[in-house]
Amino acid sequence: PPPLLLLLCSGLAGQTLFQSPEEGWQLYTSAQAPDGKCICTAVIPAQSTCSRDGRSRELRQLMEKVQNVSQSMEVLELRTYRDLQYVRGMETLMRSLDARLRAADGSLSVKSFQELKDRMTELLPLSSVLEQYKADTRTIVRLREEVRNLSGSLAAIQEEMGAYGYEDLQQRVMALEARLHACAQKLGCGKLTGVSNPITVRAMGSRFGSWMTDTMAPSADSRVWYMDGYYKGRRVLEFRTLGDFIKGQNFIQHLLPQPWAGTGHVVYNGSLFYNKYQSNVVVKYHFRSRSVLVQRSLPGAGYNNTFPYSWGGFSDMDFMVDESGLWAVYTTNQNAGNIVVSRLDPHTLEVMRSWDTGYPKRSAGEAFMICGVLYVTNSHLAGAKVYFAYFTNTSSYEYTDVPFHNQYSHISMLDYNPRERALYTWNNGHQVLYNVTLFHVISTSGDP
Repeated sequence: PPPLLLLLCSGLAGQTLFQSPEEGWQLYTSAQAPDGKCICTAVIPAQSTCSRDGRSRELRQLMEKVQNVSQSMEVLELRTYRDLQYVRGMETLMRSLDARLRAADGSLSVKSFQELKDRMTELLPLSSVLEQYKADTRTIVRLREEVRNLSGSLAAIQEEMGAYGYEDLQQRVMALEARLHACAQKLGCGKLTGVSNPITVRAMGSRFGSWMTDTMAPSADSRVWYMDGYYKGRRVLEFRTLGDFIKGQNFIQHLLPQPWAGTGHVVYNGSLFYNKYQSNVVVKYHFRSRSVLVQRSLPGAGYNNTFPYSWGGFSDMDFMVDESGLWAVYTTNQNAGNIVVSRLDPHTLEVMRSWDTGYPKRSAGEAFMICGVLYVTNSHLAGAKVYFAYFTNTSSYEYTDVPFHNQYSHISMLDYNPRERALYTWNNGHQVLYNVTLFHVISTSGDP
């Protein structure tokens, strides 16, 4: 299983040790740490057991065969018991017939002959029972051969696997994977290295809009919020599950007290954060109470298509949530139209800290935050890619080249969900998901 390969690190800096497209694992080495520990870089996939391992698959097939043999034996046992009862009944009848024939001493009346004939008719089904016995005998021979083959296969696999049984190995694999993913959770964040092909969830609404789930909700809460259009809208649809969203059923409607501008809305911990139309005001609307909890002006932020993304659409202010909290992406005159990133207090909407990225917002197609890093696409049209990354922890940036397949050629909303580690997009009237690949650095000795 892939987790065991974490033990294979060596000093071969930068060389791929393991890559499995089927499981989604990639494992790289880097130079040794000063204390001599081997440091690995791993691409962490979604949690999975060794469900695709060849030996595990073979064992499951053998277990299914054993179950089938057991069921066949049960059927034979029931049928044999039933037929045995019938044969015992026929044995009594045959003895009675034999006694009658001996007593007749060569002469039978018409009445006695008819009685014997009727009794003989009752014996006719016995021939089919005997034929079934013959067939069952052949089945038993076949089942005995299958059991012999299964025993040999299981013995060979057990010898290959060593002293551990299948269940023991499964438990060990699951424990190793749990440790690995606990380690990944402690690390928490990684660098974006890939974006998957698009997964179209639904085609619904106009060319522009936004859809999202709550980034802070427990895993059991799979509600979806849907907001069609990019300005003066007030209607928010809340679907009970993603399945309901796909089918267009089981939803309620929220009517916002103030209309929105743009598509950069986000749902965070039960509340919707959005830009009030024709203003630089941030509104926090609470779904359960159906009320505005707080609203605050974002100092100096442009609005009303002053500093939108390249596609326009009143996208001056874009709200995002990542592993570290709530963010606002916008531009001010003081920053000469370059993108500003600000951490917001989700309770008061006050700006906690801001960064000037130096990247012109009108040249950006869309943007999203992952682990405190702002990633910017170079276009909203076909051929777009993740082109720029700004690291708030070091106040530094780099140009990137991460392919990004823009299937429907016009993205008007792009947002990262840290709970699902996926990108939500609205692409020309299609609601689309992308999975992301993040790099994590894991030490092979001890916890990170």
